[in-house]
Amino acid sequence: MENNSPLLAIVVPCYNEEEVLPETIKQLSCCLNDLVNDQLIHMDSKILFVDDGSRDHTWSIIARESIRNPLVTGIKLTRNVGHQNALLAGYLVAKEKCDCAISIDCDLQDDISVIRNFIEKYHQGYEIVYGVRDSRETDTWFKRTTALSFYRLMKKMGIHLVHNHADFRLLGKRALEELAKYEENNLFLRGIIPLLGFKATEVYYDRKERFAGKTKYPLKKMLSFAINGITSFSMMPIRIITFLGFVLFFISIFAGSYALIQKVLGFTSAGWTSLMISIWFIGGLQLVAIGIIGEYIGKIFMEVKKRPKFAIDIDLYTKPMLGKQSIKDELMVNLKHKKEG
Repeated sequence: MENNSPLLAIVVPCYNEEEVLPETIKQLSCCLNDLVNDQLIHMDSKILFVDDGSRDHTWSIIARESIRNPLVTGIKLTRNVGHQNALLAGYLVAKEKCDCAISIDCDLQDDISVIRNFIEKYHQGYEIVYGVRDSRETDTWFKRTTALSFYRLMKKMGIHLVHNHADFRLLGKRALEELAKYEENNLFLRGIIPLLGFKATEVYYDRKERFAGKTKYPLKKMLSFAINGITSFSMMPIRIITFLGFVLFFISIFAGSYALIQKVLGFTSAGWTSLMISIWFIGGLQLVAIGIIGEYIGKIFMEVKKRPKFAIDIDLYTKPMLGKQSIKDELMVNLKHKKEG
């Protein structure tokens, strides 16, 4: 049965994760071994770590572990390209060899034990399996409130998202190949995956506290992520501006008519306060409108250049011999520098 079992790649984006990485490798390796022993996945299944231009020892840990542990492999990007692009890089590399891929963050907040449920759902014929949080009790009040507001806003904007789902999911081979056809630079995978249209289901789990290290998504990045999601999938902000423009146009007609009548009747009087309020209000609205339109124009600017979203420095997954030779060369250089020092 083993040869008929799907070959799995667990894609793990990493950015400065040296504190948590050894424990992540340990737990994912145990999970993978259990699945192989139960003949749910192929024995050649791998944990594919994606080093997103880390500045600490993340890649050194991945490289050393790939030599010791046959379950561990990785790719090293030439620079930091962001979580979504790093995740996409992992998907695109994984699809060359695997039958299905599961993406999970390195911080061990997602429940590794439900990976078994993902695989069981895949065996039942589901091409996409979403990991969905059962509750947000581990979040702060602020994060819980903003997350809920984000999903409500996206729904009103006409964007279909799986509620309380981040990037913990399984994608089958066909879904991965279809995802590769999406070439936009303004990447928002949570919005793209539902567009693939394959048979999908959800698996619920409780999210844990971060095992070690610091979050890579502070408030600034979360806001940027939300804006990117809205402007990548919805024209609603532009339509709201158009609607406000028409409303203000009709208001100005009534205000102009009123002012003209007052002038004809001779009832005009100084109205400095109302005039200043009107100027500030209209001016502020115009700046907001220009900013929103500029956001869309900026996205067009980035898209038409068609720059590559990432570049791979070392690939231990699809080119293991070349990758391991690069690691050996790097280790030799480091050893030489130590001796000279």
